[in-house]
Amino acid sequence: MEKAWIVLQKEVLDNLRDRRAITSTLLGTLLGPGLMLLLFFVIGRTVEEQTERLLELPVIGAEHAPGLVAFLEQNGVGVVQPPPNPEEAVRVGDLDVVLAIDSGFGESLEQGVPAQVQLIVDDSRQSSSVVVNRVENLLRDYSGTIVALRLVARGISPVILSPLAVETVDVATPQSETAELLSMMPYFLIFSVFLGGMHLAIDTTAGERERGSLEPLLINPLTRRDLVLGKLGATIAFTLVSVVGTLVAFWIMLAVVPLEGIIGTQVSLELGSIARIFLITLPMVLLAASIQTIIAAFSRNYKEAQSYLSFLPLVPALPGMFLAFVPVRASLWMMLIPTFGQQLIINQIMRQEPVLPLNIVVSSLFTVLIAILLIWVAVSLYRRERILFGR
Repeated sequence: MEKAWIVLQKEVLDNLRDRRAITSTLLGTLLGPGLMLLLFFVIGRTVEEQTERLLELPVIGAEHAPGLVAFLEQNGVGVVQPPPNPEEAVRVGDLDVVLAIDSGFGESLEQGVPAQVQLIVDDSRQSSSVVVNRVENLLRDYSGTIVALRLVARGISPVILSPLAVETVDVATPQSETAELLSMMPYFLIFSVFLGGMHLAIDTTAGERERGSLEPLLINPLTRRDLVLGKLGATIAFTLVSVVGTLVAFWIMLAVVPLEGIIGTQVSLELGSIARIFLITLPMVLLAASIQTIIAAFSRNYKEAQSYLSFLPLVPALPGMFLAFVPVRASLWMMLIPTFGQQLIINQIMRQEPVLPLNIVVSSLFTVLIAILLIWVAVSLYRRERILFGR
C-alpha cells in the first residue's frame, strides 16, 4: 500500500496545480445549496403574494347573485368584469380563475335547489393553485352560510349537520413540514458525489493516455493493483472535499439564512445530522469513484470519457427526483439498491425520523461490496496492455 499511497500523492498534487479544476469543484459545492435557497425564496414569495394580496376575481353574471358578490367583497375579493373570452384568458395564463354564475342562480336559491356556478380554471398551472383554492374555500363558506340560514329559518339548529366534532392534532415538526423542499437535498448530494472527483478520474487515465504519461507510469516497479488504488484514492479524496463542502454549505444556509421570514418556518440541520449524512454517503463515494475509474479506462480519450461521465450522475439522481414528489416508505429490500437506499435514509435523517440500524448496515454493506467488485474490474482493465489505447 506504500506504493499506492505514493501514486495517490502524485495524482493529488498534479490536480492541485490545475486551478481551474479546483475552482470548478469548489463552486460546484455551492450549486445545490444556492439553488435550494433560491427555491425557498421563490416559493415563499409566491405563496405570500397570492395569499395576502387583494384577490381580483372576474365574475360572469354577477348581477344574478348580489348576495354572493357581497359575500366575496366582504372577504377581501375584488369583483371585476370578465374578459370577452374567459376560457382563452385562463388557458394562456392571463387569469388564474374566472367565476361564472348561472342566470337562474337567484331562482334556484329561492326554490331550495342547488344554484349553478362554474369555476373556469387550468389545473395544469401550479402557479394558480393558491388563488383557485382561495376561491373554492370562499364558495364553500358561502354555501355553508346559506345552509345554516335555511335551518335557522325552519327552527333547526345548524349543529345538527355536524354529528362529529373532529379535532386534528398536528404532530408535524418544522422539519417534516418542509420535507418536500428538503427532499431535494439528496438529489444535490448525489451530484456532488458523482461530479466532485470526475475530472480527476478522467485526467488520471484518459488524460494521461493523451499526454503520453501513462506508459512511463505503467513500467514503474509497482503492481497494477497499487496503481489503480492510488488513482482511486485521489479521486475519492477530491470527491470527499466536494461532499463535505456541499454539506457545510447546506448547514450554513439552514442555520444562518432567516427562512422563517421566507417560507413561514425555520428549518435547521444539527451538526450531528450532517455527520450522519456524511457517513451514509461514504459507500456512494467509493462506488462513484470505482465507476468513474472504469469508464475513464474504457474511453479512448479525455473528451469521450467526459461525455460519458457527465451523464452518469443522472442515473442515481433519478430516485432523488422521484422522492421529491412521491413519498416512499423505506423497506429493507430497497436498501439493496445502491444510492437509492442511501437517499431514503438521508431523507429520514432530514425529517428527524428514526432510522433502522439494519437498513444502514444493509445499504452500506451492499454498496461497498458492489464497489469492491467494480474496483476488481478496474484492476483487470489496467492489467491489459490495451489500457494504453482505450478499450
